[in-house]
Amino acid sequence: MQGTLFVVSAPSGAGKTSLVKALIESTPNIHVSVSHTTRTQRPGEVNGVNYHFVTQDGFTAMLNDNAFLEHAQVFGNLYGTSKHTVADKLKAGVDVVLEIDWQGAQQIRRQMPDAVSIFILPPSREVLEQRLLGRGQDPVEVIRKRMSQANEQISHHVEFDYLIINDNFDKALKEMQAIVLAQRLRILSQVERHSTLIRSLLA
Repeated sequence: MQGTLFVVSAPSGAGKTSLVKALIESTPNIHVSVSHTTRTQRPGEVNGVNYHFVTQDGFTAMLNDNAFLEHAQVFGNLYGTSKHTVADKLKAGVDVVLEIDWQGAQQIRRQMPDAVSIFILPPSREVLEQRLLGRGQDPVEVIRKRMSQANEQISHHVEFDYLIINDNFDKALKEMQAIVLAQRLRILSQVERHSTLIRSLLA
């Protein structure tokens, strides 16, 4: 049975990564795709777990080989999703989550219209800035740049299937879990999953 591709996007600081991590830990048979990036590795990040950290030349080589399902430039850094990794997981019946920005989401939507997209919003701009500052990962000038570009990112929320406000983390997580569960309960998925039962009931 084919897995479902979930696309999750948000402005920086909305809590996307934390929510996806909690979703993966609490939900069976779902996997987060690890993107390739030219961004500098942050303290505490593990290569191959948080991202595949590559050089600019390495990223360009993969791009020339048509290795990416989607790619985008965000805050001066390049990000891309491995086409073969995602395809293999979906073919094996595993649901896959992509944490990508709105540019990548647009590319995915064109190529895979059955993908389910979720946009995460913070409860306010003040909270968004507090979360960025609280991470302690970026210089003040980078945070200022992220805040200045938040409007453009947030304006694309209307392109997504679902919208979650991350005011209360537990509530937001339950809403994400509900979206995954609802997708798994769609008729085509259920008919394929329970074909033997349905045949026996109709015998």
